[in-house]
Amino acid sequence: MIRKKKTIGSYIKKFIILCVGACLYAAGLEIFLIPNQIIDGGVVGISIMASYLTDIEFSVFMLTINLPFLYLGYKHIGKTFSISTVIAIVLLSLWTQYFEPIAQVTDDFFLAAIFGGIVAGAGVGLIIRNSGSLDGTEIVAIIVDKRSTFSVGEVVLFFNVFILGAAGFIFGWDKAMYSLVAYFVISKMIDVVIKGLDESYAVMIVSDESDEIADALMSRLGRGVTFINGMGAYTGDPKKVIYCVVTRLEVDKLKDIAIEKDDNAFITINPVHDIVGGRFKKKSIH
Repeated sequence: MIRKKKTIGSYIKKFIILCVGACLYAAGLEIFLIPNQIIDGGVVGISIMASYLTDIEFSVFMLTINLPFLYLGYKHIGKTFSISTVIAIVLLSLWTQYFEPIAQVTDDFFLAAIFGGIVAGAGVGLIIRNSGSLDGTEIVAIIVDKRSTFSVGEVVLFFNVFILGAAGFIFGWDKAMYSLVAYFVISKMIDVVIKGLDESYAVMIVSDESDEIADALMSRLGRGVTFINGMGAYTGDPKKVIYCVVTRLEVDKLKDIAIEKDDNAFITINPVHDIVGGRFKKKSIH
């Protein structure tokens, strides 16, 4: 197998995206969240609370607290991830110092949680898409996920329950609840950036009318399809299983086409997190 070497241009592009992501996240924190004592989860949340209690700059805590987690990431996850994470954290520290003197946009806590979450979430999403992270707790979660039955999301949630709970004692329970709103918005915005607005789905169709359904999908939906050879376990009859990837907006049309050709068609639909290669282009539905 031949591995393509990455060009200097690809590294420059990755650095620029990490820089933009760190900039957006810093803007969300310094212009919306931190001035209103609203926090994000993880190391960022711990750093915000520590900065408030000690008057030491937020960026100092971000770098210091993340150091042991970065070492764990290098040992257990990989060099590429660790380098991207180090770059992202350093850039975040620089951007937070840039945005710190800028006046907050609003003192309405709800607006700050919503818009701060949107801006910060977009930044984190860009960083994650480029194999980086800003949060040491996510590194621990990835390692625990590999060695236990707990998922990354469950481990991160476990940490953040305590972090957001601590925010209630330090900033007040109303601020903790606004922090929960911001955390929710950030997580949803990360999903939007990572998956894209036009989310895709992988569809498998088992039918005795596979040829007709495949022709209809290609002509009316504008999607390429692939046949997978299968066999009915009960009857032993050979089956052509249709495999196709469509967008969220095309799912209902695909189901209509399949049922129109065979009302006994068996259809499974699963979300797709990323698509590489192939010819996945939008065409007109008719």
